[in-house]
Amino acid sequence: MNILYQIARKRLNQILALILAFSSVFHSAEAEEAYDYDLVIYGGTSAAVTAAVQAKKMGLRVVIVSPDKRLGGLSSGGLGRTDAGDPRVIGGLSREFYERLFQYYQKDENWKFQKRSEFKGKQQASVEATDMAVLFEPKAALKIFEDYIEEFDIPVFKDEWLNRESGVRKDGTEIISIKTLSGKVFKGKHFMDTTYEGDLLASAGVSYHIGRESLDTYGENWNGVQTGVLHHRHHFGIIDKPISPYVIPGDPSSGVLPRISTDHPGIKGEEDNRVQAYCFRMCLTNVPENRIPFPKPNGYDPTQYELLVRIYDAGWRETFGRFDAVQNGKTDTNNHGPFSFDNIGYNYDYPEASYERRKEIIEEHKTYQLGMLYFICHDPRVPKETQEEMRKWGLPKDEYMDTENWSPQLYIREARRMVGEFVMTENELQKRVETPDSVGMGSYGIDSHNVQRYITPEGYVQNEGDIGVSIAGGPYKIAYKSLLPKAEECTNLTVPVCVSSSHIAFGSIRMEPVFMLLGQSAATASALAIQKATTLHDLDYQVLRERLEKDGQVLNFEELPPGGRKLSEFTGIVKDDFRHFDFEGKWKFSRGTGGGDFLGQGYYYSDLTEDASSQRVTVSLEAPEAGDYSLGMSYSAGSSRSKLVPVSISTANKTLDTVVDQTLRADSFFKQIAKLTLGEGETVKVTVTRPEDGKHTIVDGFQLMKTN
Repeated sequence: MNILYQIARKRLNQILALILAFSSVFHSAEAEEAYDYDLVIYGGTSAAVTAAVQAKKMGLRVVIVSPDKRLGGLSSGGLGRTDAGDPRVIGGLSREFYERLFQYYQKDENWKFQKRSEFKGKQQASVEATDMAVLFEPKAALKIFEDYIEEFDIPVFKDEWLNRESGVRKDGTEIISIKTLSGKVFKGKHFMDTTYEGDLLASAGVSYHIGRESLDTYGENWNGVQTGVLHHRHHFGIIDKPISPYVIPGDPSSGVLPRISTDHPGIKGEEDNRVQAYCFRMCLTNVPENRIPFPKPNGYDPTQYELLVRIYDAGWRETFGRFDAVQNGKTDTNNHGPFSFDNIGYNYDYPEASYERRKEIIEEHKTYQLGMLYFICHDPRVPKETQEEMRKWGLPKDEYMDTENWSPQLYIREARRMVGEFVMTENELQKRVETPDSVGMGSYGIDSHNVQRYITPEGYVQNEGDIGVSIAGGPYKIAYKSLLPKAEECTNLTVPVCVSSSHIAFGSIRMEPVFMLLGQSAATASALAIQKATTLHDLDYQVLRERLEKDGQVLNFEELPPGGRKLSEFTGIVKDDFRHFDFEGKWKFSRGTGGGDFLGQGYYYSDLTEDASSQRVTVSLEAPEAGDYSLGMSYSAGSSRSKLVPVSISTANKTLDTVVDQTLRADSFFKQIAKLTLGEGETVKVTVTRPEDGKHTIVDGFQLMKTN
């Protein structure tokens, strides 16, 4: 009896265990909330939105799994002055995004704090003047992104963070699913990493690099440590006298001021693991009824800005150099100068840091920048005129209302970069080698912000890592396989943001318009690979190319059109159109040769439907050494041109005004408009204004040539 009872009890326990096991599986599945899609996009950046729209257009079941609560990344997070490069190679959905913004600002109701006619923001020209709005408010960009999500009925899971330790499930080289910290599981045929950090690619076991490669790694000229290289105006070389890094100037035993590293900077050209500085692209306003005075942040420490005081004492007065205007009395405020809003050296561990540590880094950057604004407004050591001007500015009441009027998106200029099937390098950008299988184009100059602030052997403070190098021969192609991991690592993942590229090449590729167009191209590749039952790596490029071109992507761009003259034909310093000009008002692009040859890709002419007083173009040229110079201006001459084009020429010591008759061809390609005596590094600022005579004003190129 006891034996039978024990057997029955054992069987009953086994049955109960099975029931509990099935129940556990059932409840686990419920807790996991499993979802199944064709394409799973991880990340909430601008690239995520364009990729999702393209996937939906091509019939895929697509989802965006976003760790961010706000869609759009930097494009809706403060970067309202778009680094567009050459807008003519921005195609597809990326171009459509800026066109939608343009239409947004054609509506009077979207000009609450400013009349459209009063807006004088510096325009970067587009193909037909301003059919794209490359300047915009954060809330305007957010609206466009949200409109896309609603219009295409795209499911979005916000505030969902990838389980980076064990959340990626693979079968061989294919990702099967990803799991978030909340327990949600997203299965897919294909996956896409659109984060700025590259978290999905790293968790999937894909190779990547952090920091700068050496010059020898890819045979480049501008990679690695760049001690002694002083580009732009973000270094201490622009100060008239060197600045001591020590608490007591000149006394190393007194200690080092905050925000200065005591580490050795490294050897020029060698690799390191440092990454370029991050900052918030701040949206500020000087409209009183929309302005919140800068609050004193938690953890405010005025000693963090001692170096800034020394810079002010040395005579520096460029605090507002990158308060770039966007609509409705707001700015996109960026880093400018030797000590500014870039938090140099405080982000090295960010790319691989835990979510908790990243939050600390983000908060530290906010405290640093908000603290600097508060410091300038209140510390008595700040120059009076600078302090009074800063007090006119504040945070906008109508932006970021759910995050205390401060952007939630730190500018992650660079984190992980995939090492994939093809690596984009400086050599592809500069056309030294051919780029295979284009899926889009970039055109912005190679641009890296400072990486470190160190002490020179002479005992002074200096910044290092800031690079600004022009792209030779115009826009460059971006290779399809720079979006793909190595085939032996993963075969169903695309990476349109942390693309496979060297540090210095990424300095140009890393622009929001490029991320958006690469997101569209990556989604197109996934859709075609799924439709044709092939892998991303084996997809026929010709099939991909045909679909991309059908959808408006620009994959190739001739170096020079008929009538175009190479900049290399001319001596001296030569500046040409959109890459170096600041446009105000509406200007149109042309390649017409009736008035003679032109420099580069074409020239710009004034739109006669606009108010003449709003149309001007400004360019700056810097003398490489002291001496006498000739300043020349090129233009396409013709009878429809103005005879009375005003040109103002300013140097450090004087301003010259002249008038150019553009109906007459010059004796040489560049018409001499001034003779100047300049010091080493002295800047010449040239401003061309359209006169009120109903005739076209032409702007093509400028030349500063030494004559002795």
